[in-house]
Amino acid sequence: MPCSAEELYGWHERPGALERLAPPWERARVVARTGGIANGSTVTLEVHAGPVAVRWVARHRDVVPGRQFVDEQVHGPFASWVHLHRMIPVSADQCELEERIEFTPPFGPLGAAAVPHLRQTCERLLAYRHRLLADDMAAARELGLAPMHVVVTGASGLIGSAVVSLLGTGGHQISRLVRRPAAAPGEISWDPARGSIDSAALEGVDAVVHLAGEGIAERRWSTARKQAILTSRTEGTRLLASALAGLARRPRVLISASAVGIYGDRRDELLDESSEPGRDFLANVCQAWEAAADPARAAGIRVVHPRFGVVLSPGGGALARLLPPFRAGVGGPIGGGSHWMSTIAIDDAAGAIQHILAREALAGPVNVAGPEPVRNADFTRLLARILRRPAVVPVPAAALRVLFGELADAALLASQRVDPAALRRSGYVFRHRSLEDSLRFVLGRD
Repeated sequence: MPCSAEELYGWHERPGALERLAPPWERARVVARTGGIANGSTVTLEVHAGPVAVRWVARHRDVVPGRQFVDEQVHGPFASWVHLHRMIPVSADQCELEERIEFTPPFGPLGAAAVPHLRQTCERLLAYRHRLLADDMAAARELGLAPMHVVVTGASGLIGSAVVSLLGTGGHQISRLVRRPAAAPGEISWDPARGSIDSAALEGVDAVVHLAGEGIAERRWSTARKQAILTSRTEGTRLLASALAGLARRPRVLISASAVGIYGDRRDELLDESSEPGRDFLANVCQAWEAAADPARAAGIRVVHPRFGVVLSPGGGALARLLPPFRAGVGGPIGGGSHWMSTIAIDDAAGAIQHILAREALAGPVNVAGPEPVRNADFTRLLARILRRPAVVPVPAAALRVLFGELADAALLASQRVDPAALRRSGYVFRHRSLEDSLRFVLGRD
C-alpha cells in the first residue's frame, strides 16, 4: 500500500470506512456502530442472503493501535467468523495489508458443501478491498488535499454515498443537507420545494457538493414528470447557490452536478466541454440546471459542473437495471446498438469529485466519463461476456418508444461520445482506463 501502516490504520478508524469497503455487488447496510475500532466496540450490519435480510453483529478485539484489529462475529449468518486486519510497515511511506478470514459455515455438515463458494466469495471481497484501498491511498497522496468541511446534498444516492465515504475516510468532515428537520450531528435542514434552508449552518464550510435531483429514467415522462425533473434540479440549485452567495464566510467551491445529456443526440461527434449543447428536453434541463448556480458564480465562488456519464454500479443506476435480464440470458443491444455510451465506474465518479475539490484551476463544466466511450453493441457484448451469458436478444428502438415515449430517444438511444478533456488536462488519473476493467471491478469479476 502506498502509505504508512499508521496512515492505513487511521483510514479504517474514520467515518465511512465500512461503507467504503462494502463491494457494490453486495447488499449491505450499516445499522449501528459503537466506539470505532477500539477493543469491545461493535458494528451491526444488515446483509442479504438472496432475498433474506440478516443482522450481522461484529465485535472488535485484539487491537494494536497503528498495526492491527480483529472483527469477530457475535451474531450473524456464520457459525463463526474471525477477520484479522494487519498493517505491516515496509518503509516510512509504504506498508503491506494482511487480511485473514477464518469461518465456520452454518448448518454443520450440510453447510460444508458451501465452503468452496464461500471461500471464493471471500477472495472476491478481499481483492476488491485491496485494490480500492490502494487506489484511495494513492489518490490521497497525489492530491495532498488538506482536511475540509464538505456539505453534500443527495448524500444517500448512488454517487453521493460513494463521495461521502471517500471523503470521510480521507479525513474530511462531512455534513449532509436533508429534506427534513435535522435530527443527527452533521445534518443540515433544507426544503427546496418551500424555499427554506438553514443558511447559518453553512457559514464557514469549505466546499459544497450538490448532487440532489429527481431520477430521470425511472418511468415514462408525463408532463408532470418532466416538470418535476426540471424543478427538482433548478429550484434546489438556485436556492442553494443563493444561500451560499449570501454568506459572510462563503465556501471556496460549489460542485453542482450536471450530465452528458446536455449534449443531446450527437451521433459520432466527439464531445468535450466546449461542445455546443443539444436541443432536446434533457439538454434544456441540464442547461437550466447549470445556470441555476449563477448566484454563487456571481458571488465569486468557484463553481464546477461535473457532467456525469452513465455511472456504473450494480448498486443502482443503468447497470443495476441491465443486470437481471443479462443474467437471465435475455440481454442484448438496444435500438440497433450503434449509439455511443460514455460510462464511468462509481469509484472513478467519486474520485473525480475529490479531484475537483483539490484542483482549484478547474471551473465550469467538467465531463465525468471514462476515457473509452463505446458503442452500445460493444457494451452489451462485453457485459454478457463478463457475466458468461449470451447477448442475443436485441431491443428494437420502436419497442422502446412504445414503452417509454420521449424518454427512449432522449435517455436510452441518444448517442454521446464524450471526451473527459478537462479531467485529463488537470492530471486526473483514471482508476479504470477501459470499460472492461470498470465492469470487472464493480461486479467483482476480475
